[in-house]
Amino acid sequence: YATCEMKPSSKIDADKPQVTGQVLFRQYYSYGRLEAIFYLDGFPLDNNQSGRAIHIHELGDLSNGCDSTGGHYNPFSVNHPRHPGDFGNFSPKDGKIRKYKTNLLATMFGPYSVMGRSVVIHEQEDDMGKGNNKASLENGNAGKRLACCVIGICNKNLWEEKLSEVTEKKKR
Repeated sequence: YATCEMKPSSKIDADKPQVTGQVLFRQYYSYGRLEAIFYLDGFPLDNNQSGRAIHIHELGDLSNGCDSTGGHYNPFSVNHPRHPGDFGNFSPKDGKIRKYKTNLLATMFGPYSVMGRSVVIHEQEDDMGKGNNKASLENGNAGKRLACCVIGICNKNLWEEKLSEVTEKKKR
């Protein structure tokens, strides 16, 4: 189990969304698939906004806000959006993102572990590598970094608490 405690970047303008919350990870064994819960608040309340790109970045360094997290975590030197931490776009509803994703390509184990790396929420939507320019193949033209956090080990209680909240909403 791992958690990433999301905080707004110290480098964004005050009028930008102040995103907080958590990204939680679970992976039962080294060759199992990674699961994640995205539990985020602080987006505009307008439900007609575009999606927000969320990616794992190379470094867990927040010394210069989210700008010091480096580029996308890309251990296999492939084009975006095939990096292990390219999670795609998330559309906030009522200022929140509540999403449970399974079968992710990233891992918490071995030489390609994402532990100690960062999760970054971008200002814009990810163009999924279809932007016909170099930046599109590196980062999906996702724009400025709104918020970020460092991935660290946690116990299962946090996962279980948030999972029930995220999955209960779907049943209603």
